[in-house]
Amino acid sequence: MNKAELVNAVAKAVATKKDAAAAVDATLDAITASMKKGQAVTLVGFGTFKVVRRKARTGRNPRTGRTITIAAKKVPVFKAGSALKSAVK
Repeated sequence: MNKAELVNAVAKAVATKKDAAAAVDATLDAITASMKKGQAVTLVGFGTFKVVRRKARTGRNPRTGRTITIAAKKVPVFKAGSALKSAVK
């Protein structure tokens, strides 16, 4: 499902497609803003979005085979909640 399909699914529950698009955009913007601040977003039963820091590590350039250093960075992570896990089974 892509964003447009999500908007259509939400539009079936809400009055208009315009309202659904605004709701989906507002939700995604709020999740993004919280994660930019380093805060986790927990949706009980669905899952948790959070930011974790990857340590610096060594890697290998596949073209040359030389060892390189990969810098530390922050990455977004999603962990599914129990209700989502059981619904997918």
